[in-house]
Amino acid sequence: MGFGFNLLFIFVLAPVTLVFLVTWLISRKIIVVKTLGLIWLIVFGMIFLLEIFHFFTAKKELTRDDIYGSYIIDRTKYPGKQADWQYDHFRFEITKDNKFIFYKTDGGKINKCRKGTVKFLAAYKVPRVLLDVDTPGYHIINDKPTFYRTTGSFYYVFHSPKFGNVFFKKGNWKPMDK
Repeated sequence: MGFGFNLLFIFVLAPVTLVFLVTWLISRKIIVVKTLGLIWLIVFGMIFLLEIFHFFTAKKELTRDDIYGSYIIDRTKYPGKQADWQYDHFRFEITKDNKFIFYKTDGGKINKCRKGTVKFLAAYKVPRVLLDVDTPGYHIINDKPTFYRTTGSFYYVFHSPKFGNVFFKKGNWKPMDK
């Protein structure tokens, strides 16, 4: 457990348990043992519930294999016409051989590709990428996109002078329902 639980155990649970056991040894009343059992049942129940809560809310440890894949515009961050337009016009891919491919598209049709390499920064516990694009830059492509983790997922933010922050999440492009 943690430091707070240790303090609770040392200064509350252990003394209360000792008092209840001494009281039971003197009085031999079953209600004292039942009360002590209820206290410990509540403590173990709380520990169990906290562990379940932690299991469902803990951030997943990511590896390089989690980073590889296709990325699309996350239209949930700032929904609207601009996000829909970006969704139909930009996406990228990070391949297992550390290649970065940025696609400028028109819906399902790929108009242009910008290629580069991906380096993983060793200074971070969670894999962070450094992009090196071969062709002259495009206003969305940053060499160090910002990486954010949420419970169960993650996303990249590229800063564009034209659009501001552009959010990409892992996923496969599908035509939008209009």
